[in-house]
Amino acid sequence: MRRRILELLADGEMTSGAVSEVIKEEFGISQPAVSQHLKVLRDSGFATVRPEGTRRLYAVDSAP
Repeated sequence: MRRRILELLADGEMTSGAVSEVIKEEFGISQPAVSQHLKVLRDSGFATVRPEGTRRLYAVDSAP
């Protein structure tokens, strides 16, 4: 599932809600569960997050 999240983010920034909708449809898990996966990816350096107003935009971290 985390690999799928990274595949989605590889195409460009996405809001956490947009990621959650795709993952919920494909895997049937809740939005809080997707948020936990995003947090793990962010904490491990695979993804970045950028706040924009009340939204959070996630992207693949391209830094080495």
